[in-house]
Amino acid sequence: MKLQFTLLLVLSLAFAKAQTTYIHAGHLLDTEKGKWMEQMTVTIENGEVQSVENGYRTIPSDADYYDLKDKWVMPGFTDMHVHMETEYNPHAYVQKYVDDPADVAYDSVKYAEITLLSGFTTVRDLGGSGINISLRDAINKGKVPGPRIFTAGKSIATTGGHADPTNGSNQKLMGDPGPREGVANSPAEGREAVRHRYKNGADCIKITATGGVLSVAKNGSNPQFTVAEIKAITETANDYGFHVAAHAHGDEGMYRAVEGGVNTIEHGTYMSERTMELMIKKNCYLVPTITAGKEVAQKAEVEGFYPEIVVPKARTVGPQIQGTFARAYKKGVPIVFGTDAGVFAHGQNAKEFGFMNEAGMPVMETLQSATITPAKILKLENKIGQVKKGFYADIIAVSENPEKNVTVLEKMDFVMKDGVVYKR
Repeated sequence: MKLQFTLLLVLSLAFAKAQTTYIHAGHLLDTEKGKWMEQMTVTIENGEVQSVENGYRTIPSDADYYDLKDKWVMPGFTDMHVHMETEYNPHAYVQKYVDDPADVAYDSVKYAEITLLSGFTTVRDLGGSGINISLRDAINKGKVPGPRIFTAGKSIATTGGHADPTNGSNQKLMGDPGPREGVANSPAEGREAVRHRYKNGADCIKITATGGVLSVAKNGSNPQFTVAEIKAITETANDYGFHVAAHAHGDEGMYRAVEGGVNTIEHGTYMSERTMELMIKKNCYLVPTITAGKEVAQKAEVEGFYPEIVVPKARTVGPQIQGTFARAYKKGVPIVFGTDAGVFAHGQNAKEFGFMNEAGMPVMETLQSATITPAKILKLENKIGQVKKGFYADIIAVSENPEKNVTVLEKMDFVMKDGVVYKR
């Protein structure tokens, strides 16, 4: 019934955007200043914020009105590392050989709605089969409910690397994938792989600069690209208007990625002081994904959940991520919010706020890392991350002050995206 209700809301999108909508916000977050504004009126038209005024304005009797006087109201959150096509389970490694693209697509629609209802109105999808591109388009056209998606499409790896799509296959199915499939082994192939992502409709580029935890491969942290290969990818990406994210656990591969010009480091598990200093110098952001680290460490203790080759990596890497984040934050490394949702259950993204706070980051800074900071990276600093005139009407609300109880962010009371209310 919930899905049917949401779909009805989407079908009425044009009508809803044509209405003038008013919100009385008891506490409204100014993400630029990091302060709460009290007793505010937000006016919305055509899916955008038209005004933010002090005091509770008198509302016309026939207007669309939401009383959030007892709520803490914020701009919708952005998660900069999700995987909308999948959700790990004990059968995930077999499913890629069993499920048809249509099966993956139907699952992705479910995950998209769950993510939106959890208060994440924008996400960056960092790797799938390409169905994530179709999902983005379907959401943008109002066919299905979900967050605004910026997607890398298929990640780029080296042969046998973390995102080689044939890892774990038998010899008949393994083949020799190349740039079209997201596998590149030279600067020239790296450039070609970026151009294939552009051709397929991606919004950004993701590379796997080191081994990974969940891939069916022995090493979870070795470097897997040369600096020359990474530079070829980032330079070509810049030509096409892409920014580049780099999955990285091991320090050497991480350092190469930053030196090669990537914009964000995902996970950063074994990050050294040297790499931290380079990231500060180059304004390269760390995307912590602490929630995923904790999840894989826990699931590694469940017999049969992961293949045997994955278990030692999950036990070793998972527990390290939160500690690395704490050191990087203290050092001054730029931080942007990201969870790796899909490695754990979609809809639990907001747990990351608590883990970041637990590691030493004030709650207000965690909120900024999920609003104004990703807006800059996505070049949407004039459209998302703030409740402000001219911005998309992406507005969420909770029942308590998150600075006093950060776990309240896991229980959304109100979710609006583009002026359409999906949860209240």
